[in-house]
Amino acid sequence: MINPTTYIFDLDGTLLDTLQDLKASTNHALRSHGLPERTTEEVRQFVGNGVRKLIERAVPENTPQEVLEAVFADFRKHYMDHCLDATAPYPGIIDMLRRIKAQGKRMAIVSNKLDPAVKELNERFFKEYIDLAVGESDTVRRKPAPDMVNTILQTLGITKEEMVYVGDSEVDLQTARNAGVGCISVLWGFRDKEILIANGATTFAKTPEEIK
Repeated sequence: MINPTTYIFDLDGTLLDTLQDLKASTNHALRSHGLPERTTEEVRQFVGNGVRKLIERAVPENTPQEVLEAVFADFRKHYMDHCLDATAPYPGIIDMLRRIKAQGKRMAIVSNKLDPAVKELNERFFKEYIDLAVGESDTVRRKPAPDMVNTILQTLGITKEEMVYVGDSEVDLQTARNAGVGCISVLWGFRDKEILIANGATTFAKTPEEIK
């Protein structure tokens, strides 16, 4: 992790603050089926393993499978139409990306969102800075499997020693561990420092300015 040539960033909770849009779509879907809504803090704890897992965690325990599927379908439809209502880069992110790019280093995104959505969000917010964006697909497993990181390594032609993974959750720590790469855990995202430490985090960034 000393002087990396490439940074791989998680998306939700690391580069983009997506929490309010995820909460709005989750509660829209729950409300549509007469289910209790979730607080911002609850949704914050539910995210990190993809939107399917988000909805599985959001519905009440013992919800019938057919109701779960209907809630998930309504969530996806609503989120597709409203995923950019409040979503934006965290303060300091664009300056961080600009600084890293000016140093001649490369950057990529890995996310448990579906691959087309990851590429669309990168195109909208970060196309001037990010070289490559990879999400879940039929051939690339979701994190914490190392597939996305390995795809980045192969596509950019770099070694594990040349890159560092930057993320905000225990899933990111597990992904970096499974891929055999170093990890910086950011403290402005969806997880508290105590949870990150409990999952093995040793290197932290309180603000984007600390990522050099």
